[in-house]
Formats: sequence, structure tokens, C-alpha cells
Amino acid sequence: MQPQSTHPQPRPGILDIAPYVPGKAMSTGGAKLHKLSSNESPLGASPKALAAYREAGVDLERYPDGSSALLRAAIAEVHGLNADRIICGNGSDEILELVARCYIGPGDEAIYSEYGFLVYKIAILAAGGTPVVAPERNLTTDVDAILERVTDRTKVVFLANPNNPTGTYLPFDEVKRLQAGLPPHVLLVLDAAYAEYVRRNDYEAGVELAATAPNVVMTRTFSKIHGLAALRLGWGYGPAHVIDALNRVRGPFNINTAAQAAGIASIRDASFLDLAIAHNEKWRGWVTEEITALGLTVTPSVGNFVLIHFPETPGKTAAEADSYLSARGCVLRAVGAYGLPGALRMSIGDEEANRATVGILKEYLSA
Repeated sequence: MQPQSTHPQPRPGILDIAPYVPGKAMSTGGAKLHKLSSNESPLGASPKALAAYREAGVDLERYPDGSSALLRAAIAEVHGLNADRIICGNGSDEILELVARCYIGPGDEAIYSEYGFLVYKIAILAAGGTPVVAPERNLTTDVDAILERVTDRTKVVFLANPNNPTGTYLPFDEVKRLQAGLPPHVLLVLDAAYAEYVRRNDYEAGVELAATAPNVVMTRTFSKIHGLAALRLGWGYGPAHVIDALNRVRGPFNINTAAQAAGIASIRDASFLDLAIAHNEKWRGWVTEEITALGLTVTPSVGNFVLIHFPETPGKTAAEADSYLSARGCVLRAVGAYGLPGALRMSIGDEEANRATVGILKEYLSA
């Protein structure tokens, strides 16, 4: 007879999961804080979204709309989609987790790229599945590497496009090639959290495939360009049979009333989103040029962040740069957990934050 545990035990595998660690929110020094560790919008939320959020506070005793009907209708209107094929989540993370719960179980495999979003591995393991990592080429997802790793046990492929933390992306032709090469039983999840920032003619967020293919779902978020990260709001679009499965395990009131109201106002405020895009285009280019001029390598990015690579020379490493910057109020994201210990990810901030970070980096490298 097996000895009894002295306390309840989670099922096998749960304690093997490394919990997700967010970007730092505090500096180690007394300088003004410039938080550039979480890819948050430097412009904040749309004034219309803020007004809708405040107005939603008058009926807090009421449950939210469990189907997020008005929010789904607004998303459908703006993007030209079928509202019945939209699902809303407590951040797009929740939709990724719902996919794992519905389509992955013990003995199943799911694939993601070498430097893909850490939540993919967590969701796969939490569902009892086996993560399979496909190596990247030049810090970019390699379609052939993914297809080579597909087996009869593969149930899901997670693709962040653009990818975080690298900022690289796959052209739409490559995404279509990936979908065409997958067996019909494999669900392709196109995580397009940073789609609004991409200004490339060969990019498509995944709307077309999610609308036409029976094995593709696209996820989006309000946390980045919409500046609603505190409200945790995301959405997904896909075939009716996939959305039906996800809704069967989704919590009944997973989107709070304030998030729904702010999301509706934000997605309809096209002029504010245009300002956010223009700001990002200007300052991402400036940050890339200035940091490259300091002698550091910056991976070309289409998102609202850049990946900065540091030498292994003592006194010039990424870890030491992180400490130096943090002590002076500029908090970047260490990405060792992604397998990139020699790099830091810098979100594009407001003008003051961007200039301060570049200036402190210059001090650090010349010390």
C-alpha cells in the first residue's frame, strides 16, 4: 500500500511547470521609473475607452454579459467578421489556455517555435501534453522545422506572429504554407497580439485563414496597442466548431463589464489607434538606430519593442546592463527564460523613456 501524503497533491506534471514571470515593474534605484519591460502602450488607453470604463462603474452589482455580445459585435463590425465566430477572453492568454484544454491531453503533442511565447509551454503542460520545440532560423520561425516535427500525436501548433520577444514575423505566404502542410487534425493557432503594429505589405494577421480554413484560429489582444492591459481583454476568431468547443469550457462571466465597455469604445476609436501606430513607427526606428550606433546588435522588429543583444565581455553583458539600467530607473525585460540570456527586450516608450534608456546605455557601454 502506498503511503498517504500529508497534504493534497496536484496531479503529476503540474509542479514541473515553471510559472510565468512578468517583466519587472520596479527599479532598484531612486530615479524616475521608466517601465519598458512589458510592451505596454506609452500612450495609454483611448480617452473614449477611459470614459466608457468610468461609466461602467455605476452598476457593479450586475453580472456582466456572459456572451460579450456587444463587444463581439463591435469587433465584427470593425474587422468585417462574423460575430458568432468570435470568442472573448480574459486576455488572449485565456483563449490559448482554452485551446490547450480542449485539444490537448495526456499523450498529445503541441509545437511552438524556439523563442515563442512562454505561455504556450505552460498551457501545453497544464493540459497534460508534451511540448515540442521547433528551432528557429535567424531568430525567426522556421516553417520547415515545424512541419518536420509533426507526428500523429501532434494536436496543436502555436505560432506567435509577430513573435515576442524577437519582434520577427512570418510573411503570409509562409503562414499559408505552414497551414497547407499540416494534417487536418492539427489546429494552427495564430497568436497576433502585435498585429496592429506591423506595417509590412506581406503580413496578414490570420483573419483570412481563420475565416476559411477548418483548422485555424487567430487570437488578438487589447493589452498592447489599445492600452487596456489592466483590464485583461482578448479575443479569438475561428471556425464555428472550434469556437463552440472553446465556449463549452469558458467561464460563464469571464469578461467583466468595464473591460467589455472599454473594449467597444477602443476598437471603434480608429484615430487613437493611428496615433499609437505613428508613435511606434517613429520611435522604434529611432531607438533601433541609436542603439545600433552604440555598437550593439538590434534584431529588426515589427512590434512595439526591440531585442538588444549584448557581448559576453565582462562588464558589458546583458545581465550587468540590466542591473545598471534598473538602478537608474529604466526597467527592461531580461529574456534568459526564453533562451536568450545575452539579450534584453526594450518596449518602445514615450520620448522621455526612450531617450533616457539610450543615454544610460551609452553611459554603461563607455564606463
